[in-house]
Amino acid sequence: MVDDTDWAADPSKARSALGRNLTHGLLDAIGRAIVVGHYDGKGFPVEAELTRQHGVSRSVTREAVKMLTAKGLLSARPRQGTIIQPPAMWNLFDPDVLRWLLERKFSIELLRQFNQLRVAIEPEAAALAATGASAAEIAAIGAGLDRMVAAEAGNDEPLDADIAFHVAVLEASGNVFYKQFRDMVATALRTSIHFTNRIKGRSASIDDHRAVYDAIVANDSAAARTAMHRLIGDVLELIEQTAPLCKAGSIGLFGAGRAGEGRD
Repeated sequence: MVDDTDWAADPSKARSALGRNLTHGLLDAIGRAIVVGHYDGKGFPVEAELTRQHGVSRSVTREAVKMLTAKGLLSARPRQGTIIQPPAMWNLFDPDVLRWLLERKFSIELLRQFNQLRVAIEPEAAALAATGASAAEIAAIGAGLDRMVAAEAGNDEPLDADIAFHVAVLEASGNVFYKQFRDMVATALRTSIHFTNRIKGRSASIDDHRAVYDAIVANDSAAARTAMHRLIGDVLELIEQTAPLCKAGSIGLFGAGRAGEGRD
């Protein structure tokens, strides 16, 4: 939770904390504050107050608020000013919103729902990649797998390598809608992989990922679909096994308990 003392007792320090890009810095600061509940029971500050708190110009504040409105976090209403929208209105496909949610408090229900979405998308993306991916796109999937192998030997970052593999499969699908999920998948996978690796005590199975890659290379869409479905299905099974261990006193945004940090 953001403490009131963090919010611009000294505007010059607040401005410095935003970084070089003031608009995006303010966007991140206010967006995170909304999601973690800093404004709960207080109401959202007017433009002049936000400007004063953060030591920025009104134009910077106005642009940040406009961006947060586009993400579904804020709404401007006549005679009510700018108000915070209920969580159901937030754009969960927006990488910033999802990142703020995951930073707020780990929610195993959010993790479950994310992987339910993945199992509806990624197996079909893999099947499409098996029938229509270009040589360059298949090479990118292979490169992701190679990075995972290198990571096992300590020569790459396991999390980044795993994400690179899954993003490459989405890109190779040839479906513009599936491709749009890449940023969301990359963002949420960071928590999902953290969580599953911690529970399993090891990184993602290279053999399971290789089965996806081999099926795509063989132009076997059914095998690619099955391999990816099995890969994500293992994650969902692990989540279901872990959910009862979550403590009732740690309620996340979607009503689930906290399980620690966030396999594939």
